[in-house]
Parts: sequence; structure tokens; C-alpha cells
Amino acid sequence: MTKSELITKVSEQVPGLSKVQTEIIVDAFFNSITVALQNDEKVEIRGFGNFKVKRRNSRTARNPKTGEQVEVPRKKVLHFKVGKELREMMNNQKGV
Repeated sequence: MTKSELITKVSEQVPGLSKVQTEIIVDAFFNSITVALQNDEKVEIRGFGNFKVKRRNSRTARNPKTGEQVEVPRKKVLHFKVGKELREMMNNQKGV
């Protein structure tokens, strides 16, 4: 599902909201999550899941093409843990 498809679905489900208004709401939602993660805050959406920033230390790796050793710098990575309700809903689908 793309962002524009999400906006269309939400605007169809909420009478009285235009697509432009829905787009503003969706943008604000994603922006709030992005800002929180940039500030190393955990984002928890009950029933859906948790977003958390984890840190990976720098390390020495090998370039598979040349075999040369390369220094990989320390970085932040995003980790998502699915919520219990969503996980159960995904696993209880019939016909899968």
C-alpha cells in the first residue's frame, strides 16, 4: 500500500474529510513518528507495534567483490516489533 492509497482509504472511511485534509493528517502522523525516532524516542502504537532506534557499533567487514577489508562506521538502525494483536490477526487468517 502506498501513501496515496492510504490517504484514499482513510478519506473514504471518514465522512466529511477531503483527500487534502486527510493528506495533512497522514503527513502529520508520519512526521510525528519521524521526529520522535530522530530524538531516539520509542514509538508504541498499541495493537500495531513498536518502533525503536538501535545502535550498531562500528566494525570491520569484507568487500565480497574484492575481498578488501572495509571499516563500517557506527550507525543507527530502525527496529520494528509487531504488536500481539496484529501478529495474531496475521496468523489467524483463513486460507493462508
